[in-house]
Amino acid sequence: MTWASGELVGALAFLLPGFVAGAIYHALTSHPKPSAFERVIQALIFTAIIQAIVTPLPPSVRVTEVTLGVVSWDPLWSLGTAAIVALLVVLIVNHDLVHRPLRKLRVTRETSHSSEWYSAFAHYHSHVVLHLAGQRRLYGWPDEWPTDPDRGHFRITQGEWLTDDGRQPLDGVSGVLIPVRDVEMVEFVRREDAEE
Repeated sequence: MTWASGELVGALAFLLPGFVAGAIYHALTSHPKPSAFERVIQALIFTAIIQAIVTPLPPSVRVTEVTLGVVSWDPLWSLGTAAIVALLVVLIVNHDLVHRPLRKLRVTRETSHSSEWYSAFAHYHSHVVLHLAGQRRLYGWPDEWPTDPDRGHFRITQGEWLTDDGRQPLDGVSGVLIPVRDVEMVEFVRREDAEE
């Protein structure tokens, strides 16, 4: 039984950097957390990448090596590498660095974002007009927007109500939170139109 528990601890230590990388990835991207099984697969993929980087390191650079059962593990290098790998993947995903050139080559039409909704906000860096229930329209800069088009809030700054009589600035208001369920349509405003 001691051997089995030592093997289990060693296996968990081996997979821990992959789970850490997965947690960082989901904390910093718009992608929803997958099922438990998919998270294990994701952790295995991250672990393979991390181990491919850490294993060739010479023993002289391993400063905090710990022996867990029959497995030697260096938490400093493994977890540090996990954080760096995860941050690089987050950078690639959030900035669409793989899919953008593939779209230009007409290999795919997909983006690296979790939905068309999020992709539109990431792509158009412009003011928006939120068409709200009751034919109200709010113009402003979307500082934050929900990753899910069915729940969450918009945080709009530099807001102005658009009426038939013109624009009514929200004087003295630094920002407005609008529930996404109240938004019927989002209009992205070109820069030239925003300046008028």
